[in-house]
Amino acid sequence: MSEKPMTLERPARLKTLVGAPTFTHAPGDTPGTAIDRATRIAKQAEALKVTGFFTADVLHADLAGVTGNTGTQEPLITLAALSQHTSHIGLVATLSTTFADPYNIARLVGTLDHVSGGRAAWNAVTSSVGEENFGGDLPTPEERYDRAREFIEVINALYDGLPADASKRGPRGVNVDQRRLKRISHTGRHFRIAGPLNIAPLPQRRPVQWQAGQSEPGVRLGAELAEVVYTSQPTLPQAIEFATRLRALARDAGRQGLPFIMNSLHSLIGEDEADVARRQREKHEKIDYDGGRLKLADMLGGDLDLSDLPLDRPLPENLLPDVNAVNRRRGRVDIFVRFARQGLTLRELIQQAQETGHWNVAGTPEQIADAVKERFDAGVLNVMTLHGLGNPDQEDLLVNGLIPELRKRNLLDDDYVEGGFRANLGLPALG
Repeated sequence: MSEKPMTLERPARLKTLVGAPTFTHAPGDTPGTAIDRATRIAKQAEALKVTGFFTADVLHADLAGVTGNTGTQEPLITLAALSQHTSHIGLVATLSTTFADPYNIARLVGTLDHVSGGRAAWNAVTSSVGEENFGGDLPTPEERYDRAREFIEVINALYDGLPADASKRGPRGVNVDQRRLKRISHTGRHFRIAGPLNIAPLPQRRPVQWQAGQSEPGVRLGAELAEVVYTSQPTLPQAIEFATRLRALARDAGRQGLPFIMNSLHSLIGEDEADVARRQREKHEKIDYDGGRLKLADMLGGDLDLSDLPLDRPLPENLLPDVNAVNRRRGRVDIFVRFARQGLTLRELIQQAQETGHWNVAGTPEQIADAVKERFDAGVLNVMTLHGLGNPDQEDLLVNGLIPELRKRNLLDDDYVEGGFRANLGLPALG
């Protein structure tokens, strides 16, 4: 069967991301084991017309097993490898503005845009952990976001200093006329960078700008500078509240239609209601509730001892932290303080902590599609992550259940378009 021709005109639909498969090698693997698995999942995602791959990143080893991210891989190298096995799917790398430098990040992400043919994006995070590996204390959220703002502005200036006509392909490859490259001569509170960037002008001019952060300075930063904001909103009222606040700040900054809003959908898909109930019950039975107390404490800022509290009673009010006094992930802490004040028991809070504050829905493909359509129709969801590829328990229900159900409702694109990742996201062209 021949592929459908790509067109530039199509209706606005929901865009989808999946977690980027990793190339992790284990003892006993043949040299191709990890590569073959990652390549299979990557090609499957592209065959499903998923809009992009997303990589999270945390810059420390989780020895307590609270966050489960030990063993993850560096995002840019992972995505560069995946780019060589795919043709259209976008590539989103999460990168720290607190523990990195903008000039080098601009070179790395810009090179990813080149090697992928215009499919790169980067998700700016300020990092709430990892300071022990970078020689200092963790700055306050206000300090981290002040640095992040300058970081993004510097990177944009570096990319904008690369005019498209500065490069030309010749018989020996691409030649860059260095006389056309522009210095940025930036001197700010955090950085002093002369420029110009020493790579060729990018296929997309700039990679797509993601940003994640839910504290007040983070929301303001996303409203003013991001093209897509990644946010955890577990309920529809919270999603509406967040979208209203974000868009008001964006309008105040003179923006219209941006930023898009991304949620991570943590779905548990079952064939029918009885199957959903069985899967949910088995999932909760597998939880280590002693370890879960540590995970919940982390969701609440990390300075709580929940070890002696009864599982089937709510948390005492005097244990709940003052969100504004927390130095790590205030947005996540706010979500769990709200859960606790709704009267959820410690057991229920630990169950919620397994989803780390994200939107989670258990149901049949039709029921989950109803929940997705509700957010999309409310105008609070532009991009969402799907979970299940590479998971034997969920993959078939995702591929042959939820995704076809979403397509039946005309919620998802059925092909890619030319023009790179920005065009496939439906974002407006850069001004």
